[in-house]
Amino acid sequence: MAGVNPCLKKTFTIFNVFFAIIGGLIIGFTLLCQVLTSANGSELEGRTYSVIALYVMGVITMAIALLGACGAHKENKACLIVFLVCMVIGSLLMLRTGVPVAVARPRIEGMMEERFQQLLPLDKASDDVKDMADSLQTHLQCCGLFSYQDWEQDIPVSCQCNEEEEMEGQCQTVNIYKDFMLKSRSIFVKPCFPILMHFILMVVDIMIGVVFTLAALALLGMILSSVIIHQMRYPTSPPMMVTVPAIFASGPPKYQELYNHP
Repeated sequence: MAGVNPCLKKTFTIFNVFFAIIGGLIIGFTLLCQVLTSANGSELEGRTYSVIALYVMGVITMAIALLGACGAHKENKACLIVFLVCMVIGSLLMLRTGVPVAVARPRIEGMMEERFQQLLPLDKASDDVKDMADSLQTHLQCCGLFSYQDWEQDIPVSCQCNEEEEMEGQCQTVNIYKDFMLKSRSIFVKPCFPILMHFILMVVDIMIGVVFTLAALALLGMILSSVIIHQMRYPTSPPMMVTVPAIFASGPPKYQELYNHP
């Protein structure tokens, strides 16, 4: 590539390969999450939109990386300009998404707790809420959102432990009144809300890390592509040979030492 530093070209190619790998990892991670959630029978309302958004992000990332590598390899200035514009837009979008999420992260647990408190008591909640609670209790091995007392005296079967879980120390025995009789049941000790929040905050932290990593990579791509475009537009001139004029050359000595032979 005339006028472009070969080391810069190799660095830019390695960057695009790494960028394409990140796009492939996003697609693979999304596919894995989709398979796992489908196997567990989770049917979340917003899951489809999130999966589609991650697939689109992964495909766009790989396409932009291919565009940048092709532009550098074929010395195509138009491809590099499009790559630069995509990097600018991508970095702004990543910052627009990541900064509000990072700022709101400390308040997520309080907001979720306030929202779940509105669903109590669970025995008087709607069927959709009961189904959601039963699904959480079955998969997370917990009972109630904040305590088993969220169900009052109508503790469901999904809270009950088997003998193996009792041996592992995951259960507690409680006494409840049902049909005018005092009955004892072995139920899970842990409530569901802390476990659920652990996974939610973990996903949020991963998302923040991915967003800011992509923003940093987009900024690096902007710098590299800008330098390459500049070198293509203003190629380096061949080195100039500087010659010293003859007027400044040293002449013969003004006098010579005479030497008499014996």
